Amino acid sequence: MIVYNTTFHVDDEILNESIEYLKQEFIPSSIHSGILSHPVLQRVLQNSEAGTSLCVQFRVKDQPTLHEWIRHEGIAIQQKLVERFGTKMAGFSTLLDEIDL
Repeated sequence: MIVYNTTFHVDDEILNESIEYLKQEFIPSSIHSGILSHPVLQRVLQNSEAGTSLCVQFRVKDQPTLHEWIRHEGIAIQQKLVERFGTKMAGFSTLLDEIDL
């Protein structure tokens, strides 16, 4: 199982709006097909920069499945976010491999 993590840096002036958007639009759209599952929304604890960082994590079966989701669904979902928030919200994604304890 792979964890697909996206960290967004958000201008403070749109923080509440961006959290609501992630909860009401971004996450439901991302899990709609069932390819991504177990969404988690987290705030990054930091004190050094203006703005706030938020992380959205999903679980996905494997990298090939994720790449298909990105190609068929993820690009459009990301584009809607960019159209709504422009440069006031920027993000990057990482893949995490869970290690059994």
